[in-house]
Order: sequence, then structure tokens, then C-alpha cells
Amino acid sequence: MPAAAPILIRMHADDNVAVVANDGGLPAGTAVPDGLAPGQRAGLVLREAVPQGHKVALVDIPAGAAARRYGVDIGYATEDLVAGRWVHERLLSLPAAAGLEGLPIATAPRPDWTPLDGHTFEGYRNADGSVGTRNLLAITQTVQCVAGVVDVAVERIRRELLPRYPNVDGVVALAHGYGCGVAIDAPDAVIPIRTLRHLARNPNFGGEVMVVSLGCEKLQPERLLPAGSLPIQAVGQAAPTPAGAEPGLDVVCLQDAQHVGFGSMVASILRQAEQHLERLNRRRRETVPASELVVGVQCGGSDALSGITANPAVGYCTDLLVRAGASVMFSEVTEVRDGIAQLTARAETPAVAEAMIREMAWYDAYLQRGSVDRSANTTPGNKKGGLSNIVEKAMGSIVKSGSAPIRGVIAPGDRLVERGLNYCATPASDFICGTLQLAAGMNLHVFTTGRGTPYGLAECPVIKVATRSDLARRWHDLMDVDAGAIAEGTQTIEEAGWAMFRLMLEVASGRQQTWAERHGLANALVLFNPAPVT
Repeated sequence: MPAAAPILIRMHADDNVAVVANDGGLPAGTAVPDGLAPGQRAGLVLREAVPQGHKVALVDIPAGAAARRYGVDIGYATEDLVAGRWVHERLLSLPAAAGLEGLPIATAPRPDWTPLDGHTFEGYRNADGSVGTRNLLAITQTVQCVAGVVDVAVERIRRELLPRYPNVDGVVALAHGYGCGVAIDAPDAVIPIRTLRHLARNPNFGGEVMVVSLGCEKLQPERLLPAGSLPIQAVGQAAPTPAGAEPGLDVVCLQDAQHVGFGSMVASILRQAEQHLERLNRRRRETVPASELVVGVQCGGSDALSGITANPAVGYCTDLLVRAGASVMFSEVTEVRDGIAQLTARAETPAVAEAMIREMAWYDAYLQRGSVDRSANTTPGNKKGGLSNIVEKAMGSIVKSGSAPIRGVIAPGDRLVERGLNYCATPASDFICGTLQLAAGMNLHVFTTGRGTPYGLAECPVIKVATRSDLARRWHDLMDVDAGAIAEGTQTIEEAGWAMFRLMLEVASGRQQTWAERHGLANALVLFNPAPVT
């Protein structure tokens, strides 16, 4: 069988490296197509085998000179790299982080777009105006101590109660590792507390707020959900509403004297849950405009093809969503930090640009306190997939945001306010980022991966996008979208973006389940807590 034609992809006219897209990589001696780069040596051949996703020098790169991808310097050669050589992380030194001063502020031209009208989905309209894509009962917890009891109660709710409420999609426990043993008055403690507060308001929970408390924890119900914090339904309580808490807040406190034994605690949770389930079961999907989508975009287990296939397709879809009036959040501070000039230029206003700069500066200081910097982000899998360092990774990550003006910046744990494209400042950890996007109001999640991950969320549908066709074939019942066809030339970025947009409407309407939903795959919620633990 003849060898497959080499597929080498160059992202920008100024690039002096190209990425091998062939499954299995390319062997030494492969002829590199002429004309990929200005000054490329005619008849260039690979001097060594190059794995899929890794880079090839298209011209001689002297020691100290820049290797360029995406039109930016992604690293500096630590030795002379002759044309045709495999360029990997051990041969490149990391550029210094870009400064946060003198950046372009709201200078990028605005896209000349027409609105994208007429697209709808079937969603659950909430009293506060938000729209859910699922109809879930969520049980909020004030402290990790109650998690075991709630888990038992949730299992009984699924087994004994849910069959009687067919219009309820499920029940989720908002378990976490916070609530006690923490410096709850430290300045940064506001981040995990407001994250938990806003998680309870996620549109997929229908405005029903049910809380399980231990009783002695530092994060008391009145601190988690103070009066006036939530638009909630009032119900009969298992115990009186704590002073200072949201009036009518449904709190089951396990240390209350009325609970005699474990069975009493569980029975109380089930009794209160039934009141919420009755109301949730009366809800019906209705036709709503696509503008009611709040989509979080994220990447994990990234490779060098992420910035070629999946992320550009998500970016094109992001633009379609914004044109349709929807809201999209992109995130991960360390994975956009090296593109800060691109982002401040795209800010809709100087105030938005300044907010992005503040978030970057705060995170720089946070990393410095831990004696690390942004270079700690890249993983062994990232490097095995061809990403040499955080600069290269960031350039491929940013493209998920498309080309729309950035209308708002969401601090960690805060809620989305502005429609359109928003920057949600989160750590790059998949689990923490997903948790913070849920707190911000996400009702649909899109997650790209090159190395592969079974990531999912119980609180929100997660559409998984594979960067490589080989991954999509091997993980055929985990990946919802195969973006590898873009690298193979059988699908354009635009075609993939439109297909993703249509899939989102189907998933949001409940007409199609993601693979993670079908398998019941769900990662734990993980709070971002930069405050001390005592």
C-alpha cells in the first residue's frame, strides 16, 4: 500500500514551522511539499520521524532565533535547527510573558455581521428570565461533611421518587470540599462562597433551591444564601429559615434535634425534595430563541491539532452564536495570558480591556505566591501531542473565542451579566473551569480534546469535540463531534462550525443526548479557593 501523502499545516504566512497532521506521524525521509513557507528549501525532506501533531522546521532556524507559529514567536531555538528537523519542547526556550502595560485597548475593527435570526430551541423558561436546557433538581450543600448523607438521599430520590415525576430530567448533589476548616473571612474566600451561591442559580435548576446543612460549619446558610441573594420558590421548611438567610429558604439541618438517627435525616431530605419535584414536574419545554443559550467553551487534553481543527471550528460556531444573540464564555487565564494583546484589542470598551488586565495581573500574583508561573500549565500529554509550551498552547486556545468583540469580563465565581462574548476568568483546570462556568450561568458546554478525556458534567450537557479523527474513531462512543476531518481536508472550518451550531440546538432542546449524558459520566464540582485552609 502506498504511503499516505504528507499533510503539513502552517497557520500563518510568517510561520517557519508546520504541524504534521497524518495519523501516526511521518517517517524520516518524507518529502515536504514545496511552497509551504517563504525561503523554504526546495526538495526538503524530514531528517527524522515526526509524530502526529509535532512541528517540522521549514527553514534553517539558527540557535537563539524564533520558531514561529500562528505568526508569533512560540520559542527560541536552543541549538541550530536545520530545515526538516523535528521541533519539540526540548529544543525551544520559553519567551518571556507579555507585559500588561501599553496594550492595544479596544482597537480591533468590529466584524461587519448581519444578525442570525430564526434559530430556536426548546427550553425551560425560568421566573428570573433565564432558560434551562435541562430540568434538574439540585441539592446545594453548605459543607463537605453532609456529602455522604446527601449521596444516599440522592440515590433514593432517583430510585423511589423520580419515576413518579417523568418531566424531571434528574437530581444532582452540588457536593464540594468547602464549608469548614477554611479561613472564611480571608479576602479571597469570597470566590468559593459566591461560586456556591451562584451555582444554586444555574438555569438548569429551575429556580428551585434546596440546601442541606450540618449545623456547626463556618459557611452557615445565611452566609451562603443571604436575604435578597436569590429569586427562589418558598416552600415549607424542615426547620425554620436561619436568621439573615433568604426568606423561605428550604434548609435541612442534620444537627437539628428533630433528627433521630441517620434514617430520619435521609427521610427529611426526601420529604423536602418531593415538594421541589412536584413543581419541576409541572414545567414544560417551550420554543425560545437561540439567544437564550449560555455556552461555555473549554479545552482539555489539548494537542497541537486543537488550534487547527476543533478550536477554530468552535470559534466559528462562537461567532454564529453571538450573531444569533446568544452568550458565549471562554476562559482559562494561563491559556490566554500570552495573547492578552489580542484580547484587549478586541474589547468592546476600554473598561472591558481594563477588567481583563486586572484579572491577568491578579492571576500572575496568585501564581507568584506559589513560586510558579504560567509555564506550569502544560502537561506531559500536551507535549506528547506536539504543544511545546504555554505560548503555543495559548495561541491555539484563544481561537475558541472566535472574532466577536468581547463585551464582558466575569470574575471567578460571578454571574454573567452581558450578552454576547464574555471572558470568564478561571484557572485552566478542567474541573474548576467547568464549575465556574456553571456558576456564571452556563446551560450548555462545549469541550474540545486532542489527547482524549471522558469529562462530563451532571449539571449541564457537555458536547465533546475530538481534534483528530483517530481519536474520534477509537473513542466513538465518547466523542460527539469529529473535527479531524478539517485537517484531512474533507470538511471546512465553516462547515464544522455550522454542524456544531445545529447540534447545540438539538442537544439544548433535549432531542439529542451527548455521549457523556448517555453514559452518566460526570466529573466532580471543584471550587477555586485561593484563600488559606486552616
